[in-house]
Amino acid sequence: MNSYSRSTRHAFSSLVRALILCSLPGAALPLAAQTKPAPADARYLARAKRVLSQTPLIDGHNDLPWRIREDSIARGNVDAYDLRKRTPGHTDLERLRKGMVGAQFWSVYVPGEWRDSGYARIQLEQIDIARRMIAKYPDQLVLALSADDIRRDFKQGKIGSLIGMEGGHAIEHSLGALRAYYDLGARYMTLTHNVTLDWADAALDSARHNGLTPFGDSVVREMNRLGMLVDLAHVSPATMSDALNVSRAPVIFSHSAARALVDVPRNVPDSILRRVTANGGIVMVPFVTGFVSPAVMLYDQSNRPLMKDLQAKYGNDTAAITREINQWRAAHPEPRATLSQVADQIEYVRKVAGVDHVGIGGDFDGITEVVQGLEDVSTYPALFAELARRGWSDSDLRKLAGENFLRVFAQAEAVAKGLQKK
Repeated sequence: MNSYSRSTRHAFSSLVRALILCSLPGAALPLAAQTKPAPADARYLARAKRVLSQTPLIDGHNDLPWRIREDSIARGNVDAYDLRKRTPGHTDLERLRKGMVGAQFWSVYVPGEWRDSGYARIQLEQIDIARRMIAKYPDQLVLALSADDIRRDFKQGKIGSLIGMEGGHAIEHSLGALRAYYDLGARYMTLTHNVTLDWADAALDSARHNGLTPFGDSVVREMNRLGMLVDLAHVSPATMSDALNVSRAPVIFSHSAARALVDVPRNVPDSILRRVTANGGIVMVPFVTGFVSPAVMLYDQSNRPLMKDLQAKYGNDTAAITREINQWRAAHPEPRATLSQVADQIEYVRKVAGVDHVGIGGDFDGITEVVQGLEDVSTYPALFAELARRGWSDSDLRKLAGENFLRVFAQAEAVAKGLQKK
C-alpha cells in the first residue's frame, strides 16, 4: 500500500502489494542494508549541505500521519509511534535532521474509496493525528501556517510543519467545511485523489466533467480567498487546465513529475508545465519509483493484469496470492529507480517550466518501493549534491530547496488579502 501503501494507490490493490513486499527476501532488512549507492563527491555534498543550512528545504508531501494510523502496532496512537526512535517507516526526527529538512507538509490523506460514515470524520481524525504529532515534539517541530512562519521556524532551528489535505472529497460538497479545515491548519488541498468527484475529474479515474464543474470553480475561488494553495497533483489534465483558468493565485503540484519522461497519468504534461510558468506556480518532484523510472512504470503495467487475475481467482486468500506473485517476481525481477532519474525529472521540469517553478515532494511514508539513493528522509543532501555535480549554481539549488515554494506561498497569501478586502 502506499501507506503503507500509497504507491499502490497510484496503481493497484494496496493489500496485495503490501503482502508481496513483506514476503520478498530481505524485506525485513533496513533499507540502507538493501541498497548501497555510491557516495556523492565530497565537494558537491559539502556544497549541498551549505545551501541547505542557509535555505529551508521544504518538502511538499509526506504521508507520516497515515503511516501512523495504519501502523500494525501504533494504530493511530501518536505516543506509540515514537519519532525520537528509529521508526519502521521512512521518517523520524534523527533522519529528518540528517536530511536537513527545513519544513514539511504532512499529508492528511483520506481514501476516496472509503464511505463508511462520511469522509469528514476520517479527515478530522487525520488532522488530529498530524496536530498531535507536531505538538508532541515542540523542541523540533512547530505548526506553520504561513510563509513567514516557515522562515521564523528555520531561523530557530525547528522544522516548520504544515498540513496538506489530499482529496477534495473530504469537504463533502461544502465550502463551509473547506473553511473549517483551513481554520484547523490545512494550507493546501489536492482537488482530487484517485477518485473522480462530482465536481472534478481525477487522473486515475474516468473523466465525467471534462475538468471542473461550476462548483469546482467555486472551490478554487474560495481556496484563493482563504489563502489555501490549490494542489493539482492527482487531477486530470483537463482539471489542471480549468484550475489554472480560474485560479488567481499560483498553484502547486505537491508530488508530481514530468509526463514527457514517464508517461503515467499522474505526471504533468508539457502543455501544463508551460502554463505553470505563466501562473507562477511550482511542480514538486516526487520520489515515487513508477513516476520517475520508465522501467519501473513498464514493470508495474506488465504485472497489473496478473494482480487482477489473482484477486479474481483467490478472493481473500492472501496466502495463495502471495505464493503466486512471489513465483512471478522470482522470474521477473523488479527494476530499481535511481537518484539520477529523480535528478533527470527535476532538470526536465526546470527546462520546460523554468528554475523558478520546481521543488521537491518526496512522498515518503506514502511509498513502498524506494528510489535507490533516496531511501528515506535522511537522503535529500545526496540529491542536491548530484544536481551540484551537474552544474546547478548555489542560487538555483536554493530555489529548488525552498525559495520557490516560499514565493508561491507568499503570493497566494497576498492574493487572499486582496480578495478578502473586496
